[in-house]
Amino acid sequence: EKHGSGETLANLSKKEKTQKKQNHLSLCSKLCYAFGGAPYQITGTALGFFLQIYLLDVAQLDPTYASIILFLGRVWDAITDPTVGFLVSRSRWTKIGRMMPWILISTPFAVLTYILIWYDPPFEKGKVIWYLIFYCLFQSMQTCFHVPYSALTMFISSDQKERDSATAYRMMIEVLGTVLGTAIQGQIVGGTSSCIMEPDVLNNTTLLKTSVTKASLEDTKRAYLIASGVISFIYVLCAAILFFGVKEQKESGRKKTELLTFTQGLRAVMSHGPYVRLVLGFLFTSLAFMLLEGNFALFITYALGHRKDYQNILLVIMISGTVTIPCWQMFLVRFGKKKAVYYGISWAVPFMILIISVKSNLIISYVVSVAAGVSVAAAFLLPWSMLPDVVDDFKVKNPNVHGYEALFYSFYVFFLKFASGLSLGVSTLSLKFAGYKTGECSQPEAVSLTLKVLVSPIPVVLIAVGLLILRTYPIDMERRKVNREQLSESGLIQGWGQLYS
Repeated sequence: EKHGSGETLANLSKKEKTQKKQNHLSLCSKLCYAFGGAPYQITGTALGFFLQIYLLDVAQLDPTYASIILFLGRVWDAITDPTVGFLVSRSRWTKIGRMMPWILISTPFAVLTYILIWYDPPFEKGKVIWYLIFYCLFQSMQTCFHVPYSALTMFISSDQKERDSATAYRMMIEVLGTVLGTAIQGQIVGGTSSCIMEPDVLNNTTLLKTSVTKASLEDTKRAYLIASGVISFIYVLCAAILFFGVKEQKESGRKKTELLTFTQGLRAVMSHGPYVRLVLGFLFTSLAFMLLEGNFALFITYALGHRKDYQNILLVIMISGTVTIPCWQMFLVRFGKKKAVYYGISWAVPFMILIISVKSNLIISYVVSVAAGVSVAAAFLLPWSMLPDVVDDFKVKNPNVHGYEALFYSFYVFFLKFASGLSLGVSTLSLKFAGYKTGECSQPEAVSLTLKVLVSPIPVVLIAVGLLILRTYPIDMERRKVNREQLSESGLIQGWGQLYS
């Protein structure tokens, strides 16, 4: 019996070593996993910063129709997230995993529909339907890529430290993706302009005025198409790196239980208190940055008057965010994620106030851009770093419920995208009421005032509300440690049960 017990302990020790080796992620694996996050951010940044101004000034749609496209597109996108999350949670294991088939199949369709969003059809009637259909189709394909990719965090390793490290690499690449998206779209499109300068002959003065010509507008349309082609190529490249560089791990010791229905999954996820508080808190803070993102290009162009520099200012924001991501990762490891949230997101508030409080100045605009990038980095890193903690907490509280990981991520993205659609729709519609003139190179003073309100006072209030909610978030460093220990013990017990069965 002693001999048998010794062999069992030796086998168990060997199994533990094997499991530790499997849980360890190499630098190459982390980087390959991280590259999978770039397509979502590259396309999302291009659409977030430039789609509104494209629909208004290039496609020359009425602001009412542009607001409908932006709102319905994002609402449709929001609806598809929990739907895809539910379908992913019920997916069977294949030779390449549960998540990878979704990523592989959706990629070519996402690329095709993305290009068609930036194509201006040669007809006026039905233009609104064209943009709405392809915007919705792209969002659907993007969801089929991003929801499984987000849930893949739980299947690359069962070690929380390895997942946090991989998430940090992912956030770094994603912010680099936003830089790339901003650079490609901004520099290619910024190199052309539908507004040219010509003498004010009528008043017989040397002052210059701006006007739109058909030739310059066609150049701008062509530039948007070229940018979409370059971004699509990068999308496919990143998807290939993810597919060939990451091995999805099958859950060890997963019990065969009855699959959750959609309603049961929704009830299980939304009844978990820490998850609800986390989602609500980041819903408000993310909404603040979405308003800033969606209106900043117009704000720089029409409120600040930096038409020739707007793409460079946007690029500075993203570069600043990329550089500071490692700093926030070190900060949250040392001081905890909650403190990182407070300091990181609130950092942008004084600069949001500054940008509308002083007279338009290009140097101040660049300074504010650098400071804003610091908060953008925190807003990118922290939600995705904290979601795995909530999933682990749910595992501890509900050890018999399985197959729900994708639901946590998909419902979180659902609320964010619904809020994003609402913010874009309302902000674009507010420009209509302010007297925004489609296709014009200058706008009334009321439009400038509206843009100032959309990028400063409203986001500041939303950030304050979000941070107050996040103060009640209960998972701190101590609770994370306890949850990790309990999950580790649970895995050890499962290992003993398998050895003796």
